[in-house]
Amino acid sequence: MNDSSAPVLHTRDDRGVNWLTLNRPAAFNTLSEEMLAALQAALDAVGADPAARIVVLAAEGKAFCAGHNLKEMRAQPELAYYQKLFAQCTRMMLSIQALPVPVLARVQGVATAAGCQLVAQCDLAVAANHASFGVNGIDVGLFCATPSVPLVRNIPAKQAMEMLLTGGFISAEEARVRGLVNRVVAPEALDAEIEQMLQAILAKPREAIAMGKALFYQQRETGIAAAYQLAGQTMACNMVHPVAQEGVQAFIDKRKPQWPAL
Repeated sequence: MNDSSAPVLHTRDDRGVNWLTLNRPAAFNTLSEEMLAALQAALDAVGADPAARIVVLAAEGKAFCAGHNLKEMRAQPELAYYQKLFAQCTRMMLSIQALPVPVLARVQGVATAAGCQLVAQCDLAVAANHASFGVNGIDVGLFCATPSVPLVRNIPAKQAMEMLLTGGFISAEEARVRGLVNRVVAPEALDAEIEQMLQAILAKPREAIAMGKALFYQQRETGIAAAYQLAGQTMACNMVHPVAQEGVQAFIDKRKPQWPAL
């Protein structure tokens, strides 16, 4: 059972949906060392669970995540400390991408700096219509370098650079238009919209999703010829897998597929 005072609340339902909820609302769910360690532990637990299907990354309070804890950072003005902190954050962010299951951000409030990075790093995102997004470290003299990495892989370069250079925020709807989030709904409809997306993903075979997610990110970082080679190999491996064999046969037979229990 979760400790209600833990920095991250981790619950899992019998469908394999894992809810990781940032639980420091009074601190706007900043990515303190404690929060980073708790998120890492939760993500590692999901990665070790063969029955996991999806992660929903949520937050308590008015803010989704307000980035790094600046008071904590200011208390230790040493290069070695900052290098260690950002390495810890990078490891956690890459763990989201490395998971074999989709990670969906449930954004109920402001997501700024490393909090915006967290949304950008997730595979999918659904936001309440009053949420806002920014990479405003520049306001305190700190260019949001690490947040820029997934941000520019979500939205066009000049739009990302404008956010990074000006510190300006964008609305949830603008975030949807630019590609940072998938859907925007009224706050009271947020959970219903997420459940709709969860059901659509849960209806698909875990094995194909795992192969597809790994390929999606790997091919993005390669040249087009290498990407096609990698994608072709992945599709061939997927096609010989029992889930695809059953799915194709079901299509031919004009029936619903019965995914094998593997």
